[in-house]
Amino acid sequence: MTRLPKLYAILDAACFASNNALFSAAQGLAAGGCTLLQYRNKTDNPRQILDMARELRRRLGNSVKLAMNDRPDLAVAAGFDGVHVGQDDLSPEGARLVIGEGLWLGVSTHNPEQVEKADRTSANYIAIGPVFATVSKANPDPVVGLEGVRRARALTRKPLVAIGGITRANARSVIEAGADSVAVISDLLRDPRKSAEEFLRILG
Repeated sequence: MTRLPKLYAILDAACFASNNALFSAAQGLAAGGCTLLQYRNKTDNPRQILDMARELRRRLGNSVKLAMNDRPDLAVAAGFDGVHVGQDDLSPEGARLVIGEGLWLGVSTHNPEQVEKADRTSANYIAIGPVFATVSKANPDPVVGLEGVRRARALTRKPLVAIGGITRANARSVIEAGADSVAVISDLLRDPRKSAEEFLRILG
């Protein structure tokens, strides 16, 4: 079974003023002990995303596992370790056909029915959220709360990633509710290295 680190950092290109700022943040997170990063880019064209992804891989080497958001084809082309798909993206089985058996596959879910469905796929892990109110999505799904994490935990034995509004102040409660890992975007942006170190200390 896939073992996830307790901190799952997400680098959203929309959060950075420049490519160099994103690369700097990625290197800071790695220096702070983060071992799993997801690259999310909803705005650039596939060529730009691939160039960025390859540069991330080059700068971080193999010390950090890299997952691509949405695009299994670009994950393979960039030499990433996995892909993460949402409910509106390519199906988990469609993504698996593209990436093969060797790469990680993660699936976003937002309610018990979606968790049960994802559990029957070849996904290596399931994400549940948003746990708390989040500002990182324009039209977020309804908040599931800690109870939603508990319900998801009861429905699957796959590793569970909680996402949505997770900060240093509430991360511990999310792990205690049954998540194996917490996905964080906003609360890693200021001083990424120090933020990652603090998260890892809190999460134990």
